[in-house]
Amino acid sequence: MVDEATKRSLAQIPLLKTKAGPRDGELWVTRLKEEYQSLIKYVQNNKESDNDWFRLESNKEGTRWFGKCWYIHELLKYEFDVEFDIPITYPTTAPEIALPELDGKTAKMYRGGKICLTDHFKPLWARNVPKFGIAHAMSLGLGPWLAVEIPDLIQKEIISHKGRADEK
Repeated sequence: MVDEATKRSLAQIPLLKTKAGPRDGELWVTRLKEEYQSLIKYVQNNKESDNDWFRLESNKEGTRWFGKCWYIHELLKYEFDVEFDIPITYPTTAPEIALPELDGKTAKMYRGGKICLTDHFKPLWARNVPKFGIAHAMSLGLGPWLAVEIPDLIQKEIISHKGRADEK
């Protein structure tokens, strides 16, 4: 199911140990530190392999995440806002990643621009609780989704590059 390059990339993302969600007080603080360490390492690895494709930050509590993600297609950069909330039942439940500006533009999306990850990612997440975290959701969820959906949306002329004069 996962190609060799993805396996290598995934092996370099630190696994998490603490099984805690936003309602778990000090345990959540510990989990949040692990999340940040894992994300920092993943971003560093991406930069070193010339595969930098997102920026994320969170609110003070670490329960709301937001930023930008981008996809390069035919040497043009397509950039999107990305956001998600950490579910109360996290890490048992994976976050639902949303790209609000693409809401309604593809069948592989739920209301509010939440990307569809049910068939492939959620079973993988469930088998890896509590080891997977936000970096894993980006790597195995949003990254592959962008790689499949964005070229398709471009080819169907549903989205176009923001630098084009004929932008709708």
